[in-house]
Amino acid sequence: MIAVPWPSRNRKEQKMLTSAIRSLFAASILAAGAAVAYAENPMVGGAPMLAEKNIVENAANSKDHTTLVAAVKAAGLVETLQSKGPFTVFAPTDDAFGALPAGTLDMLLKPENKDKLAKILTCHVVAADAMSSTIARMIEGDGGAHDVKTIGGCILKAKADGGKIGLTDETGGTAWVTIADVKQSNGVIHVINKVLLPKG
Repeated sequence: MIAVPWPSRNRKEQKMLTSAIRSLFAASILAAGAAVAYAENPMVGGAPMLAEKNIVENAANSKDHTTLVAAVKAAGLVETLQSKGPFTVFAPTDDAFGALPAGTLDMLLKPENKDKLAKILTCHVVAADAMSSTIARMIEGDGGAHDVKTIGGCILKAKADGGKIGLTDETGGTAWVTIADVKQSNGVIHVINKVLLPKG
C-alpha cells in the first residue's frame, strides 16, 4: 500500500491540533495534581487549609479559631508561629475557649496578663512536626501513654482511644483531637476540643 502524503495545509492543521491536545493533556495533569494536593488537608472552620501557608495564616482563615488567633496576637506569639519551625500546634476551637470558667478569657487577654497567656498558649506547641501516625506510634511504644514536652515547659500525656488521640494536661483535663494532620509550611495543626492548662 502506498502512503499518500497529507497536503501541506492539512499537515499544518494536524500539527496545530496535536499541539492543542498536548496542551489540554498537560493542563489536565496539572489540575489533577492540584486537586490531589488540595485534598491532602482537611477543611477547618469552613476554610481550606493550604499547606504552603504557615500556622498563623491558616488559623486566621478558620472561623472556629478566631479566639486562638486573637490570643496569639495578644501574647506576642505571631512572629514565633510564623517562623520556620517546625511546630506541632494543638489548636483549641472557639468553643473550647468558651468552656473556660466565666471571665477567664477576658482576664487572660488583658495586657498585664500577657506572660500568663503566653505560658498557656505555648503549652499547646511542640517543637517538632508530629503527624497523628507518629504520635500514635509513640503512644504504643510507651505502653499506652507518651509524655509530650511543649515549648512552654508543660508535659502533656498523650493517649489513644478508639482511634482518636487525647492529651491530658497538668491539671488533669483531657482534650481530644477532632481534626488531625492539617499540614502547614512550618509544621502541622491538630484541632482539639479543650484548652490545655499548665499546673499552678
